[in-house]
Amino acid sequence: MDFAMRVFDEMPERNLVSWNSLIVGFSQNKLWYRAVEVFREILREVSVIPDQVSISTAFSICANTGSLYMGRQVHGVSVKHGLVALAYVKNSLMDMYNKCGCFEDAVNFFRTIEGRDVVTWNVMSMGLAHNNHFEEACNYFWFMIREGISPDEASFSTALHASANLAALDQGTLIHNQIIKTGFLENVAVSSPLITMYGKCGSLVEASRVFEEIGNRNVVCWTAIIAAYQQHGCAEKVIQLFEEMLADGIEPDYITFVCVLSACSHAGQVEKGFSYFDKMSHVHMMKPGPEHYSCMVDMLSRAGRLEEAKKFIKSMPVEPGPTVWGALLGSCRNYGNIELAIEVAERLFEIEPKNSGNYVLLSNMYTRYGKLEEANNVWRRMEVNGVRKDPGCSWIDIKNNTYVFMVQDESHPQTVEIYEMLRKLAELVKKKGYVADTQLAVNSTEEYKEQSLWYHSERLALAFGLLNLPDGAPIRIKKNLRTCGDCHTVIKLASEIFGREIIVRDINRFHRFSGGLCSCGDYW
Repeated sequence: MDFAMRVFDEMPERNLVSWNSLIVGFSQNKLWYRAVEVFREILREVSVIPDQVSISTAFSICANTGSLYMGRQVHGVSVKHGLVALAYVKNSLMDMYNKCGCFEDAVNFFRTIEGRDVVTWNVMSMGLAHNNHFEEACNYFWFMIREGISPDEASFSTALHASANLAALDQGTLIHNQIIKTGFLENVAVSSPLITMYGKCGSLVEASRVFEEIGNRNVVCWTAIIAAYQQHGCAEKVIQLFEEMLADGIEPDYITFVCVLSACSHAGQVEKGFSYFDKMSHVHMMKPGPEHYSCMVDMLSRAGRLEEAKKFIKSMPVEPGPTVWGALLGSCRNYGNIELAIEVAERLFEIEPKNSGNYVLLSNMYTRYGKLEEANNVWRRMEVNGVRKDPGCSWIDIKNNTYVFMVQDESHPQTVEIYEMLRKLAELVKKKGYVADTQLAVNSTEEYKEQSLWYHSERLALAFGLLNLPDGAPIRIKKNLRTCGDCHTVIKLASEIFGREIIVRDINRFHRFSGGLCSCGDYW
């Protein structure tokens, strides 16, 4: 850009194309401040009037910097010069409002646009997805098709991304049908998110099938299938796919290594994990990032090597973030190291004071070891900081309807049958040798600890699924928090008793239960 600026300065005559070349150049090189300066100079120039390239680039700068104040000023300039109705300008304007957090303004502007093309719809759908309105993003995809607009690769990619985040398998399957119908299956920009969608919806078989059908696989396709198997705890398959990718001459990227190191962590393969970590720098010439260091700390912590994990954190060339300390805190709970847990929790309280999970985890540890006063102090600290515990909930999809369950939920019309199924399940698992882990019922009195475990949201969803899904059909449950160890044991036994595949997606990963076993190998 220094050379470009020098050429620009030496030009005897400059027109709008010259100015636009400069502002676009600064924008493409992410030199936002310099780009803004050039745009302001364009407005001051008497001999030039901004066009749609100038304005749309300015909107893009505002979107990337989150500068709503400037974005509104540019909006005013576009109206003043009669440019707001032009395709580039209106799409960039919507994108700016979405990325600057003014979602309602973007929606209102979208509704005023006549002759909306596929790009207009895509920008709006991406904005919905960006603001976590995933269900609406899917709806807009179907609205667009009903208006006679043919989706392109960006349309499919956004809709699949939204379906994946909703874990809406039925929705994703319908989108897959449209992809086949319109001939986009060979497009890697569509097939890769299709793999991700099936993986996040708990259908590894379909994810693998899509991957096998791709002819010209790139690193994104490979990473998508590796990530899918990693999320499902299939560490050996992840490593196998990674080695196949290398053998095909595909160079792994940043995300590929995150998936591989995470797989090694969840499988307890510490030495192999360190081998891959070293090869990142020495073979693939890639500088490890925060996520890679987090995986390494998680790997050592899960293996019970807490002091090694602590030393590794101190040796890191980057400042350890909340994911690094959070990995260590979780393993302190698993291995009962309350002294280290207190030290780590204090670090986390400083870094992310509003994260309720850290407070709850430390409080539960105090309660488990009989330190009730200290546990109460943690809860009081939460109140002082204005932090509220996220309520646990689980949901299950049956016949295009989503049913949500909270802990001890009695709001469902089938509540009597659900609780009767839970009583039946309790009798059956006890015959298999189940003994409740009452240490996990930290908020209940001793008398009701075992009973309270049976009213966890994922068990209510499981009972509902057993009652309403056909025999042999897989049961897919989603949970907004980490599933508890006692529920993990019960669901594992239930998969054997009822001969059902049960797939639980919690906040961290998938657990695939079948025949009394879980894909995580009880190492999670």
